[in-house]
Amino acid sequence: MSAVVTLKKGEGRTLKAGGLWVYDNEIASVAGTYENGDIVQVHDFDGYPMGKGFINEASKIRIRLMTRDEGQNIDREFIRMRVQNAWDYRKKTVETGCCRLIFGEADFLPGIVVDKFADVLVVESLALGIDRMKGMIVDALREVLLADGVSVRGVYERSDAKVREQEGMQRQKGFIGEAFDTNVLIEENGVKYAVDVCNGQKTGFFLDQKYNRLSVRRLCKDAKVLDCFTHTGSFALNAAAGGAESVLGVDASESGIAQARLNAEQNGMQERVQFLCRDVFDLLPELEQQGKQFDVVILDPPAFTKSRNSVKNAARGYREINLRGMRLVKDGGFLATCSCSHFMTYELFTQTIQQAARSAHKRLRQVEFRQQAPDHPILWAAQESYYLKFYIFQVCEER
Repeated sequence: MSAVVTLKKGEGRTLKAGGLWVYDNEIASVAGTYENGDIVQVHDFDGYPMGKGFINEASKIRIRLMTRDEGQNIDREFIRMRVQNAWDYRKKTVETGCCRLIFGEADFLPGIVVDKFADVLVVESLALGIDRMKGMIVDALREVLLADGVSVRGVYERSDAKVREQEGMQRQKGFIGEAFDTNVLIEENGVKYAVDVCNGQKTGFFLDQKYNRLSVRRLCKDAKVLDCFTHTGSFALNAAAGGAESVLGVDASESGIAQARLNAEQNGMQERVQFLCRDVFDLLPELEQQGKQFDVVILDPPAFTKSRNSVKNAARGYREINLRGMRLVKDGGFLATCSCSHFMTYELFTQTIQQAARSAHKRLRQVEFRQQAPDHPILWAAQESYYLKFYIFQVCEER
């Protein structure tokens, strides 16, 4: 028998609403012996079985639920079922040449992310219990994909995020299995990119904006486009693919800009797409002072906040770049703007844009509101799975 965790009376609200987390302050008692990372049973205060998950005393998220069936064995067969379900979902909802195969809690495999870049998989494991199972998960992915004719050439681990330390784990990265060339050529929406799965940000490329990048194309025909926080040039290259007259991509990362230029060359877009290594917050006021104007401005910043404590400062940052961005849009032009921070809620992000528009004396007409691509599913009751908010506006002068 595994250990049994009993919740305090009135606690476990997230769990009961469909979520997967139990916090340390929700637990009344633990009966039995266990080691961190072990599977335990979870009972409500009155003994009602809530399911099974892995426990870790080093984490404020004390238990992450794996199943609501207390009689279910968490074994290879169970893991393969979860992986098969995740793959079947992707086949129906997204183009699978490059996609997120496993999105943690939203795929009922809490604490692990797996991205597919052509024939290479990149694994990010962020919780102790699932870390023990990552070998089984990788094996199951190889089997499930091969059954559909997809042979995995290699697997690389990017479990080097600081959040692992909050789980009492060391950061690590490296090959799972045989070594391979970690510079992978992919194609998304008809645009080619070189992805460095070893040294690129996160798992090497941001797949969550796949269809948002596609959505800006129709706005960019014959347009002058400014792409801020371009990273490796993904929005800029989609603007060019949509027929932009000229595109300027800006990012503070020298390595990101170098990669963006290579990506432009791979697509034969280097004549129309230029990249500049600058801090966006410094550059936007300079462009405004120079009287520069663009038909389309794209704002795709990194998360300005990763905790509730810094939300106010983050809101100021979002307000500033949106105000500056709006001032650089020609009358009747378009602004694409987003936030990838879970803590920057839809309501707060929307309010922040409204404040920026008032300060810039602009009127906004919403073209559309979008979210993360469907391979990053939003699990209701697991609020952390909803993080990307993406707006497209027409920007009009007040008159």
